[in-house]
Amino acid sequence: MSSNKKQFLTIDDFRAEAASKLKKAARDYYNCGSDEELTLARNESAFRRLLIRPRCLRDVSEVDTSVEWYGEKFRFPIGIAPTAFHRMAEKNGELSTVRGAALSGSVMIASSWSTTPIEPMAHEAKQKNVTLWFQLYVYKDKSITTSLLTRAQDSGCKAIVLTVDTPVLGNRLADARNGFSLPDGLTFANFTTLQSSQMPSPSEGQSAFMKYVGTQIDPSLNWQVLEWLINNSKLPVIVKGVMRGDDAEEAISRGAKGIIVSNHGGRQMDSAPATIEALPDIVRTVNGRVPVFIDGGIRNGRDVFKAIALGASGVFIGRPVLWGLSAGGAEGVSSVMKLLQAEFEHTMRLAVPMNTIPVADDITPACARCGYAASFRGRGRAATIVAHCMNFA
Repeated sequence: MSSNKKQFLTIDDFRAEAASKLKKAARDYYNCGSDEELTLARNESAFRRLLIRPRCLRDVSEVDTSVEWYGEKFRFPIGIAPTAFHRMAEKNGELSTVRGAALSGSVMIASSWSTTPIEPMAHEAKQKNVTLWFQLYVYKDKSITTSLLTRAQDSGCKAIVLTVDTPVLGNRLADARNGFSLPDGLTFANFTTLQSSQMPSPSEGQSAFMKYVGTQIDPSLNWQVLEWLINNSKLPVIVKGVMRGDDAEEAISRGAKGIIVSNHGGRQMDSAPATIEALPDIVRTVNGRVPVFIDGGIRNGRDVFKAIALGASGVFIGRPVLWGLSAGGAEGVSSVMKLLQAEFEHTMRLAVPMNTIPVADDITPACARCGYAASFRGRGRAATIVAHCMNFA
């Protein structure tokens, strides 16, 4: 961000600035996890237990960080994850996020629970040459799902990202305590009926958001519904919310063209593993048949490096983008993404030879007692990473 403003040298700088600007209900909605928030914390701490083993005396005068996803080339394997309600963070909301994606050259996944309709978002993305994917839930009223799918396709989105980890909403205690509801003037902008566009009133022990999900989202979502969606989509369908290799296998067998390893940022099943812990099993199962992406807990470029080394095709960034949006609008979003890009490139120069990706043959456990790293041994793409036991919990 510009020199006459505050310095933002780390993602935590953006986190702190956002915390000072956001109202409590919005801040808690963006930042909270479910129940005891064990998985929320684990997503970040699991990355810290992985250590990078840098190579030396290798030419790093040139570094290639580019990737190709679904026929499009991007300079960095770092995209913007789908997150809801951006206009709680900044007046232009999702339009500013699209502009930040343009400034940083990032692919963006638009949330179906946005406070801006998909059509103006997609128009802005087209004007700014941003690749837009669309995240989708399956609704009890299938006509809503079908309508959203059609609108995303007609708007020029390049992929559909189906979220499968939310048959019911996670038990988000902060939202319940706050009685969280959208501020006046904001709605679920992609929906045209009053019932589907606005939250009900909160009640004892339930936020308005939890009540909304209970009335709208289909808890019977199953593999047949995934297959139905794939068969009715003109776009590749990427399944988001996979945490097991056997589920990844089933998704691919039904026609999924990509997997996002995700636990919804620790907002759904508490006590679930961190996404970086789940990644190796899924990568091994998929075995290169489709791209495997990951989100959750990525807070610096070293985390990006670790995910790529463990086999991810790319990473997606959620909360830090919201912090950047809160701190500085489109420029803040761009600054967050550019910071991660610069840190990733810097890590590449320190750790691997010129024009290679973080790939290796073996990994050494830092602590034989905890056994944390043993599951990574011999999986092929992680020798630059060492698992480290820091009172593993």
